Amino acid sequence: MSAEALKLTHNEEIKAAIPTIAGTIAATIADKTVDHFSHDDYEFLKFHGSYQQDDRDLRKTGKKYIMMIRSRVPGGVMTANQWKIFDALASVYGNNTLRITTRQTIQFHGVVKNNLRAVVKGINECLLSTLAACGDVSRNVLAPPTPAYTKAREQIVADCHKIAMMLAPQTKAYHSIWIDGVQLNLEDEENKNFVDPLYGKTYLPRKFKVAFAIPPVNDIDVFTNDVGLIAIVENDQLVGYNLAVGGGMGRSHGNVQTYPRLADVLGFFPADKVVDVTKAVLTIHRDFGDRTDRKHARLKYVIEERGANWARAEVEKRACIKLESAKPYKFTTMGDLYDWNKAVDGKWFLTLFVETGRVKNAQKIALRQIAEKFPDLEFRLSANQNIILANIAESDKAGINSILTANGVKTENQTSVLHASSMACPALPTCGLALAESERMLPGLIDRIEKLCGDLGLGGEEIIIRSTGCPNGCARPYMAEIAFVGKAPGRYQVWLGGDVSGTRLNRVWRDVVKDPDIENELRPVLARFAKERNSGERFGDWCDRVFLKEQPAAAN
Repeated sequence: MSAEALKLTHNEEIKAAIPTIAGTIAATIADKTVDHFSHDDYEFLKFHGSYQQDDRDLRKTGKKYIMMIRSRVPGGVMTANQWKIFDALASVYGNNTLRITTRQTIQFHGVVKNNLRAVVKGINECLLSTLAACGDVSRNVLAPPTPAYTKAREQIVADCHKIAMMLAPQTKAYHSIWIDGVQLNLEDEENKNFVDPLYGKTYLPRKFKVAFAIPPVNDIDVFTNDVGLIAIVENDQLVGYNLAVGGGMGRSHGNVQTYPRLADVLGFFPADKVVDVTKAVLTIHRDFGDRTDRKHARLKYVIEERGANWARAEVEKRACIKLESAKPYKFTTMGDLYDWNKAVDGKWFLTLFVETGRVKNAQKIALRQIAEKFPDLEFRLSANQNIILANIAESDKAGINSILTANGVKTENQTSVLHASSMACPALPTCGLALAESERMLPGLIDRIEKLCGDLGLGGEEIIIRSTGCPNGCARPYMAEIAFVGKAPGRYQVWLGGDVSGTRLNRVWRDVVKDPDIENELRPVLARFAKERNSGERFGDWCDRVFLKEQPAAAN
């Protein structure tokens, strides 16, 4: 292999040069005369939970720099007080919206550089964090949000928190920058020679994602993660986890060496080994991931190229265990349980649909009022971009309903079945990677597809539809029954054939379709589905069984 091929990426070089990941962030924050960070600090900022962006709607008049700030909320569980503080931070410093992400966190959008520290400090003061919400580290750890199925969920959420804390970077730069407001001395020997006890001096080659799931509900898309921990529950007791390794969504248009991948199930281990096993998988990524090509740097490529048997042996060696054969399990749905439902402990919870995850306007006002009046509630963030109000006493239901009704927020029949099963990434105007619209496009497109379905006798039929503005896969489009992946303004790749349980990837059907042509392209496919499907067969299953087998392979 040539020396050029072995050259480390620039990201690897700057991590090695400043292993505290401090950069000159604090000094730039202190300088009120500049409105943005340097290129290297842009990369370091990700480790601290922020992306530097600009309002792309305004580029013709010059760049207006804005910051996206992502919180870290293990398992997506927030107190009512934390929700109130987040609401206030978004109102004062952001664009007055809260964006629920597909990884059970909250993103703030539209924050200018000089307000960045105030937001991050405010998040920390309510005992949450932004550390490792982005960057080449373990991201927010997911756990099932719905309390309707088993009491073992409490132990699984506890394991989620344990993993989140264990995988957090140990650099003191975060506290120095955001709490104390002090620039670390980068020439200090302790800082120059800092080595994170888990990540080492250069952290991971790319991001790393961990998620817990409780069959039969796969509401966090467990197989799309680097580590998927599938809970095995017997008589309401957690006995252990099936370990799935090597999932990931990201890809690049036109690069067949990049692709979405589902995790391989390697085996079963007892619950008390969850820290050792998760740490073992992370260190495999640390030690074997590609540091010369960031497009090839995810753990999924290591597992794909070296194989499941190799991965199993490495996990067993590093965790000092012997994985058993995987225990039987079955997933049946990825969806959230909407409206009012009773939890296993007898209390109530309410799942509210949030269109494309954007909490705004009347819904934002109502949720703030509920947080103020009912301080004992939990606000749980769904990986499907919805919000669950949990831990509700029977006596409080009427008061919550009253606040929601007064603000025009529905608790029954909240939206149509197609909207309820949809997801979109933010894309334009904030994301610098977006090639096309997503969040601002998808609701209207779903309205159009609903009309088409009604014309074909498919009204009320659930079809999982997701969109992203680029191929990186933030809304997990490659698991959807229909997915729109941005290629250029107003142009999308169309993918078909995912399933309702989150256990099958879809595939490219059309490489480029213009937005106005989408109904015309889908009409003959949906018409065939209506006529040819088996009784009760879903659209994605029919596509996989019949339609896609007839289609030539489309371009990547």
